Amino acid sequence: MEKQKSSSGEEQRSVDRGLLHTWKGYSCSVTPQKVLLSRPVLQAALGYKHGVLLVEGGQVYSFGELPWKQTAGTTSPDPILEAGLSGQKVVGVAAGGFHSGAVTEDGGVHMWGDNAHGQCGLSGLATVPNPTPVAVVDHPSDPASLGLQTQVKILELACGEQHTLALSARHEVWSWGTGPQLGLPGTGTSTTSSTHAATPPLTPTWRPQKVEHLAGRHVLQVACGAFHSLALVRCPISHPPPDKCGQCHQLLYTMTDKEDHVIISDNHRCPLLVETGKPAGEGEGEGECGADDNHHTTDDRRRSEGSPAGGKGGLLGQQQHQRQQEVKSSPSMPLLSSSTTQHGHSSPPRPPSSLSTHSTSNASSCVDAAAAATAGVGSPAQDEVTSSGSETTDAVPLPPPQDSEHPEQPQQVQESSSGSRPEGGATAGAAAVLLQGQGPGTGSGSGPGAKNSPYPDEQAVKDYLKKLSDHSIADQATAKSPPLAQRSQVDAIADVFTPDEPQPLSSTSSLPSSSTSSIPSSMLMPAGAGGPGGPVGAALNSLVASCASVVGERVASTCEALSLRKVMSYYYQPTSSSSAASVASDSSANSTSSAPPGLVAAGGAGTQGDTAPDEALLNLEESIQKSCSLGDVRRQEEGEAQSRRLSLPGLLSQVSPRLLRRYSRSRVKAALLDAVLVADDDNLLPSLQTEVWSWGRGQEGQLGHGDLQSGSQPMCIKCLSNKEVLRIAAGAHHSVAITAQSQCYSWGSNSSGQLGHMETPSTIPRLAKLSEGIRVWDVGAGQQHTLLLADGDCFQPILYYSGQQVKEGAGQTSQESSGGYTQQPVLLPFCMNIGYVSSVCAGGQVCAALADKNVMGFIASLHELAAAERKCYCKLTSIKTQVLQPLLNADNLSTTLGPASTALLQTLIGRFNGVCQLTGQSAASLTALVRHLKDCKGMILLEHTHLFTDTYTEYSSALGDYLVMGGFQALAKPCQDVFGKGCEVVFKLVDSTDDTVPLPDLLLSLLHQPIKHLQEYTRMLLKLATCYEVDSADYQRLQEGCSRFESLVLHLKRKRKEADYTLHFWRSFPGKMTDSLRKPSRRLVCESSNKALTLQNAGRFSVNWFILFNDALVHAQGMAPYKNLFSTHHVFPLSSLWVDPISEEATGLNGLKLTTPEESFTLLTSSPMEKSKWLRSINQAVEQALSGGGAETSSLTSGVGPKADPPISRTASYTFYKEGRMKEATYEGRWLAGKPHGRGVVKWPDGRVYTGTFKNGLEDGFGEYILPSKNANKSDHYQGNWKEGKMHGFGTYRYATGEVYEGCFQDNMRHGHGMLRSGKLNSSSPSVFIGQWHADRKCGYGVLDDITRGEKYMGQWQDDLRHGNGVIVTQFGLYYEGGFSNNKMMGSGVLLSEDDTSFEGEFSEDWTLSGKGTLNMPNGDYIEGSFSGVWGSGLKISGSFYKPNLFDSDKDKKHTPRLGRLVVGAEDKWLGVFEEYWAKLGCHAADQGETSKAWDNIAVALSTNRQLHRDSPELRRSLSRSQHKALEGLEIIPQHTGPVTMEIYDNIRRYLIKACDTALHPLGRLLESLVGVYRMTYVGVGANRRLLPQAVSEIKSYLKRLFGIVRFLFPDLPDEGCVIPETADETTEAHLEVPRRVVSSSALLLPVLLPRLYPPLFTLYALDKEKEDDAYWECVSRLNKQSDQALLVFLGVNQKFWPASTANQGENQEVASSPKDGCFAAAVETLQQISTTFTPADKLQVIQQTFEEITQEVLALLKESFLWSMDDLFPVFLYVVLRARIRNLGSEVSLIEDLMDPCVMHGEHGIMFTTLKACYYQIQQERIT
Repeated sequence: MEKQKSSSGEEQRSVDRGLLHTWKGYSCSVTPQKVLLSRPVLQAALGYKHGVLLVEGGQVYSFGELPWKQTAGTTSPDPILEAGLSGQKVVGVAAGGFHSGAVTEDGGVHMWGDNAHGQCGLSGLATVPNPTPVAVVDHPSDPASLGLQTQVKILELACGEQHTLALSARHEVWSWGTGPQLGLPGTGTSTTSSTHAATPPLTPTWRPQKVEHLAGRHVLQVACGAFHSLALVRCPISHPPPDKCGQCHQLLYTMTDKEDHVIISDNHRCPLLVETGKPAGEGEGEGECGADDNHHTTDDRRRSEGSPAGGKGGLLGQQQHQRQQEVKSSPSMPLLSSSTTQHGHSSPPRPPSSLSTHSTSNASSCVDAAAAATAGVGSPAQDEVTSSGSETTDAVPLPPPQDSEHPEQPQQVQESSSGSRPEGGATAGAAAVLLQGQGPGTGSGSGPGAKNSPYPDEQAVKDYLKKLSDHSIADQATAKSPPLAQRSQVDAIADVFTPDEPQPLSSTSSLPSSSTSSIPSSMLMPAGAGGPGGPVGAALNSLVASCASVVGERVASTCEALSLRKVMSYYYQPTSSSSAASVASDSSANSTSSAPPGLVAAGGAGTQGDTAPDEALLNLEESIQKSCSLGDVRRQEEGEAQSRRLSLPGLLSQVSPRLLRRYSRSRVKAALLDAVLVADDDNLLPSLQTEVWSWGRGQEGQLGHGDLQSGSQPMCIKCLSNKEVLRIAAGAHHSVAITAQSQCYSWGSNSSGQLGHMETPSTIPRLAKLSEGIRVWDVGAGQQHTLLLADGDCFQPILYYSGQQVKEGAGQTSQESSGGYTQQPVLLPFCMNIGYVSSVCAGGQVCAALADKNVMGFIASLHELAAAERKCYCKLTSIKTQVLQPLLNADNLSTTLGPASTALLQTLIGRFNGVCQLTGQSAASLTALVRHLKDCKGMILLEHTHLFTDTYTEYSSALGDYLVMGGFQALAKPCQDVFGKGCEVVFKLVDSTDDTVPLPDLLLSLLHQPIKHLQEYTRMLLKLATCYEVDSADYQRLQEGCSRFESLVLHLKRKRKEADYTLHFWRSFPGKMTDSLRKPSRRLVCESSNKALTLQNAGRFSVNWFILFNDALVHAQGMAPYKNLFSTHHVFPLSSLWVDPISEEATGLNGLKLTTPEESFTLLTSSPMEKSKWLRSINQAVEQALSGGGAETSSLTSGVGPKADPPISRTASYTFYKEGRMKEATYEGRWLAGKPHGRGVVKWPDGRVYTGTFKNGLEDGFGEYILPSKNANKSDHYQGNWKEGKMHGFGTYRYATGEVYEGCFQDNMRHGHGMLRSGKLNSSSPSVFIGQWHADRKCGYGVLDDITRGEKYMGQWQDDLRHGNGVIVTQFGLYYEGGFSNNKMMGSGVLLSEDDTSFEGEFSEDWTLSGKGTLNMPNGDYIEGSFSGVWGSGLKISGSFYKPNLFDSDKDKKHTPRLGRLVVGAEDKWLGVFEEYWAKLGCHAADQGETSKAWDNIAVALSTNRQLHRDSPELRRSLSRSQHKALEGLEIIPQHTGPVTMEIYDNIRRYLIKACDTALHPLGRLLESLVGVYRMTYVGVGANRRLLPQAVSEIKSYLKRLFGIVRFLFPDLPDEGCVIPETADETTEAHLEVPRRVVSSSALLLPVLLPRLYPPLFTLYALDKEKEDDAYWECVSRLNKQSDQALLVFLGVNQKFWPASTANQGENQEVASSPKDGCFAAAVETLQQISTTFTPADKLQVIQQTFEEITQEVLALLKESFLWSMDDLFPVFLYVVLRARIRNLGSEVSLIEDLMDPCVMHGEHGIMFTTLKACYYQIQQERIT
C-alpha cells in the first residue's frame, strides 16, 4: 500500500500484515498459536508434520519435524531459515507429506526433504537436506531440434506424499515421483489395495516429465493429495466438427443422389487412422480410445493398470481380439472396446455404471437395432463400447442369434445395472442401444439377404426390443441387486442465455452432463420394479436418449422422425406405477447435484420386496422433471403428416427438435451452452469456464468419477464442468473444489467427516452442508480434515472446520490421539479474534490461517468489497437459475408474450447474463486480490472500468426497453404459470414481505438489482481512497474510478426515470396510435397536452398535440367534436428537424419555426418560458439523435450534457411521403436547413438509386444513377454530372440494352458531343457513333462505324439520319464522298474503288448510280453518259467511251476526279468538342468571355476533379505518378506583365505541356477528346489512303482552334508568325533556336498533339506512299549490297571526301573494296533517328544534325575549312541516306512537308529538307549499269 495513513511507518505495517496462526481440531478450547516472524508471511504450506513459510522479501522458513536435516534435532517448533535459498527471491512454496518445494522469481524449482520415491526430482539421494535446484527442461519433438533443451519456467508447485506437480508459465503440467498420480504412461499401480499407506513397487520418475495428456490445455492450478492429483483447467473453445478427415483430408460426409431420394453417408474409413494409446496389433488388456479421445472410461483405466478384468473370460474374452481389430467407419462412430466383466473377487467391486449420454455420436451411432441378435455367438455376450469422448459405458445383454435377417453388428451398447453378474455375462437391467449399420468390410454374417442399408427400419426396432424385453424379464428371476452405488448425474442446468441450437463439441470434451437431464421426461419411461414394461421402457428410454443426444449434430440421424414416434407410441404403455415413479422427487436441498446419470435402475428379485423406490432413481427423475415438462405422447397422432414433412422424400433426416418438442413441450438441448458475453482474456478477467481433472489412486473415490478405480491418465470430472470452479484443494484421500458461487464441493474419503456432509456415495462431488448465506472462498485440505474460509453475516471472514477432532492430552508429542468428528462443517469461534483472514491451508492434523490487522480501515474495506461482490454474484446466479431460466423454458411463453416481447425478453436476459458473468469475474479477481496482493493496483474495477460501463449501460438500455413496452405486465401471467400464483420464489429473491406489491413491480425490482449494486462500487472505492494520502497516485486512481462509477450510476438513474416517465405516458395515451408509435428505444421528452404548444393558423375546431420523443416529434391532429379525438398523426424524425426561434420584436409572438424536409410550420407557446423550454428540449433531443448515443457516452465520461444547438448542416436519413418525384424515396446523407445538400444517397421503392452530391434539395454535381429496366436483372446506369436535378454536363450512361453513351447531357438528354457504342462485336448490330447530339438525337457532324457492314460514315447528321455532305469508306477499299439525304446517298458524289476505278456523278440510293456521270478506268479510259444500277452488281450505261491517244501526255490521259470538294470542311468538324470546352471556361462562344473568369473555372474544375479522384479508389489508381506531379504544378498559373518575352513564352509552353498531360485539366480533357475523335475517324476501316488530305487538314484545324484558346487564356501572346522580343540576357536563351522565337501554333502545340495522333496519321501516309516507298526500298536494298568504295564511286562522291583514304609518303592509298558501312557512320546513325521522332520540327532537327555530322567528319579529314557546294554535298548526303535504310522515307518526307512550320520553309532547315526530298526521288530513279 502506497503512502497509507499509518504513523508507525513500514515496520508497523509489517507487524500488522501476514500473521500466521496454527491450531489442531475444532473444539471450543482450541486456541490458535501465532507464529512469530520478523516479516509478514505471504504464503504457508503444511505437510504431514512440517510446514514451509514464505515471508516478505522472498525468504523461506521451515518448522515442525524435519528428519532430513543433518542436525542433532530434527524437530523445530520455531521456524528455521532455509539458508540454501539465500540469494534467491522465492515467490511460491509447497509442502508434501515429507518434502518441500519452492519456486523462484525466474521460474526455477528448488526441492528438499524425503526423496525415497523421487518426489524431489533428484536421482541417487534418499533425502535432500537442503533446497536443491531441479532442472525442468523441455525436449523439443521436432527431429531437427534434437539435442536442444529449453528451460521451463515454473509458476506453481504442489506436493503429495510421493510425487510433485509443477505448473509452467505455458500452463502445462510437469510431474515427478512415483505412482499413477503422476499422470505419466507406465506409472499405474501394479496391485490393487485398499490400504492408503501401501506403496506399490514402482520405479520412480526422477526427472520432471510433462503430463502429455493435458498438453494443449490451459491449466490454471494444480493440487496434490497423498496419492492423487487434481488440475483446474480452463475450458477449451469449442469448434465446429471438421468437414474433412484430419488424417487423409477426405470428406467425412457424402451425399449421393439415388433416383428420387438422397443418401447421406458418413462411412468414411481413414486408411491412415492410428488409434491413440494402442499400437497396431496390441493384445488384450490394453486401454484403447479414439483418435481424439481424452476421456477414458473406468474400464479403460483398469485395463491400462493391468487389472485382471482384462483377461479372457467368458465368450466376451474369446471375441475380444476380433473387436480390437475393428476400426471406426466414421468419425462419429464409437470404437468398440474390449472391456470384460469377470465373476469373482480378484478385482475390487465395481459399482454399476450409469447410462451415459455424453457420447458425441451422431448419425452413425443409431442403426438397425435387430442387428444385435446376430452380434453374439453361442450364449449372450457383454460388449462394452467406448465412444470418443464418452463417460463410462457398460455391457448390455444381447439375445442369442435367433434371426440372421439383419446381420449388422452393434457398435455401441450402454447399460445401467447393479448386482453380481451371472456366469457368461448375462445381466439383469435395462439398456440403451445405439447401433451402427455394417459398413463395407466390417462385421460378420453378411449373406445375400443381408440388409444393405445402414439405417434401421421400424420393424427391426420393434423385433429387437421385444427380444430384449423377453430376455431381460427371464434374467430378473436370478439377478440380485445390491445397493446402488454408481456415478451421479449432477443436475447441470443448461444456460438459458444462449442460442437454442446445440453447441458443437471439441475433440477433447464430451457432451456435458446436462444432455441427460435435458431429455424430455415424456420420452423417458420409468422402469418398473418387476413389470414387463420396465426393461422395455428402459431400452426405449435408452434408444430415445441416444437419439436425443445427436439432435443438432451435423449429420442426419439414422432413425427417421416418424418411425421414432411410432416406436414410442407402440411401446409406451403408461401405468399407475410408472406414473407414480415419474413424479417422485427428493426434497433435499442438494438433490439437484446427486441425481445419477443412469436413466433407469435394474430390477430383480432382490428389489421387488423393497417398499420404496431407489433414492437415486427418484433424484434422477426429479431432475428430469425439473428441466422438462411432461407431455402425452399419444396426443400427437394428428401431426403425422407434418412429421413426414420434416425431411425430403427419401432423405433420412435427424431426429427433429420439433418432434421432440411435441413430446416434451420444451426444446431439447443436446449440449450445455454457456455464452460468455464478457471476454475471457489472460490480460483482462479470470475465466469462470473451468473443468476439474483428476488422476491417481481412487480407492477412496477421491478422483470424483463415481467409482473406486484408479487411473494414471487425467480425466475430467464431468459433473463439475459447468460449476465454475475457481479453486481446488486435495487432502490425503479427499478432494475439495470452490466455485464462483462460493459453494464447496467435496468427494473422496469421508471417514472423519472431512467432506462436510454425510451423503453417500462420496465418490462424486457433493455440496458441503453449510448454513444458508455462508459463502466459501478459500479452502485447505489436510489428512482427515478440511478448513473453509467463508463470508458470514459481516464482512470479516469466518472459519469452518470439518473432519477429525484432535484430542489435546499431556505427553502426546509424536502423535495426537483422535477424538470424534464433524458431520457437517462447524464454525471456529476464535476466527473473529485473529483478524481478517486472507487465506487458509491444512496439512496432517494442523490448520493454518494467514490474517491481517485492519490498518486504517484498508484491509476491512478490501474484504468488504470482495464479500459484497461475491454476495452479489450469488444473488444474480440465483435469479438466473431460479427465475429467468424456468421462465424461458415455459411452454407457452412465446404464445403469451408474442414474438416481439419474447425477443426483447431474450435480449434482456442475455444482457443480464453479461452483467452476471462480469460480476462473477470481478468477484474472482477481488478474491485473488485479497488472497495475494492486498493492494488496489490490480483491481479490475479500476483497470477495466470501460467493461463495467459498457456492460451495465447495455443492460440498463435493455431493461428500459422491456419496461417501456410493458413487458413486466405481460410477464406476470407466465410467472404465475411457472411459479404458482404466489410466486414465492420471486418474493424470496427480492427480499420482499409485502404481499400487496404487484408482481410486475417485483419482477422489475428483481432485474434492477444489478444496477443497485453499482452504488456499492462507488461507496467502497471512496472508502478505500480514504485509506491513502491525498497526494498519492493510488488515491487519485481510486477517486477517478469512484467518479466514473458515480457518473454511471447517475446516468442509469436518469435512463430509468425516462423509461418510467415513458411507460406512464403510454398507459394514459388516448386513441389507437400506441401500437404504431410505441417502440422499445423510444423515450418521451415532453408533450403539449397542457396546451402549452399550439399550431399557428390552425382551424377553429382542430386540435393539435405535439409529442417530443428522443428520436421523433409527433404531430397528432383531430377535430374537437368527434369521439376519436386524434384521427391522424405524423412522425417527424429529429435527425431531419430544424428549429429556429421567431423574433418576438418582429412578430410579437412566442413562436418556434420548425423545418422538415417537406414542410415547415410555426408553433406558438403560451409564454417566453415555455418557448425556451421547448426550444432547449427539441435542440437537445435533436443533438442526441444525431450523435447516435455518442452524447450519452460523452456526458457519462465528461459530466457535461449535450450541446444546446445542433448543427444546421448534418448527416441524417429521411423517407419522403408527399407527392412528387421523391415520394416514398429514402435519402441518407448531408442536409442543410431541411434540404439535401452535399453528398448523399436516394433510394426509390422501384429500385432507382442515386448516389452523389446535392444542392438545395436537387441533384447537383457528380453522381451515379441506377434505373432498373423492365428487362429482368438489368438496369440503366449513369455516372456523371448533374445540374438542378437533371443530368447535365459530361457523363457516361450504360443502358440495359448494352449500349453505352459517353458524352454531354442537358436536361436528362444527350446533348452536345458524345459517343454511343451499340452492341458488342458478336451482337446483331454493333456500331460506334461519335459526334454531335441535339435533344437526344444525332445532329451535326459525326462519325459512325458500322462494324457489321464494315462501313464508316463521316459527315453530317440530322434527326438521327445521315443528311448533308459526308464520306463513306468500306473495309473493301471503296471510298465515297458526296451528298446524303434521309440516310441515303443522294445527289452528286464521287465513288472510288481500291484499283483507282472512279465514278463521278449522281446517286439515288446507297451505292446506286442514277443519272449523269463519268466512269474513269485505271488505265485512263473513261465513259461519259447516264448510269443506273448498284455499284459492283452490273451497271446500265448510256454514253460515250473515250480512250486517250498514245501520244497524249499523262496529264491529258487521266481524268481522275478531284477529292475533297464534297466533304465536310475541317473547320466544321467537332464543333461540339470545342463548344463544350468553351462552356467549361464560362464562355458562350469562342473568344467571348473574360479571361479571369475562365481561369477561375479552370481552378474550380481542377479542385473538383482532384477531390473526385481522391474519393474514388478506382479513379485514383487511374492516374500515373507523372500526372500527380503535373497536377501539383498546374496549381500555379503563369503570371506576367507587359509583352511576352522568351522566358514567359517558355513558361507558357511548359504549362501547356503539363495541362495537356492530365485529363483533370480542361485543356487536357479537350486534347483527350480530340485524340479520341481522330482515332475513331481514321483507325480501322477509316485507315483509307484517300482520307489522308482530310486527316492532315483536321490536324491543322485543331492547331488553329487550340491556338485561339491559348491566346484567349494568355491575351498578351503575339499572333501567329509574330516575333517574340529577346530578353535582356542573351546568354540564357542561347540554346533557343531562331524558329522558336517566332510565335507558331505548330511549335507551341504540335509537341503535345502530334505524338498522340501519330499512329493513325503515319498509317495513312504509309498507305498513300505505298507504291513510291516500295520502289524506293527496292533500290535501297539493291544499292546497299555494294561496298563503301563501290557505292561512293557509283554516287560520284569526290574522292577527297572519302574518309577511308589516307596520305602515305605523299601518295594517296585507295579505300579497300571489301568493307561496308564504315564511311560516315555517325551521320548514318543520326539520320536513322528520324523514325523515332514525331513532330516536323524534331525531324528537321535530326536532318540538321546529320548534316553537321557529315561536315565534322569532312573537316577532320581535310583539316581545313571549306564551304559546301551542292554538287559536292548532294552525293555525300545521298550516300548517308542510302546507308541509313529508312523504310518509309517517303511517308516521313510527306509528313514533314505537310505539317512543317511555314516560317522555316525558306531557311536553313528548308534547304536541308529539300536536299533530303531530292535524295528520296533520286534514289527511286537510280540504275546500276
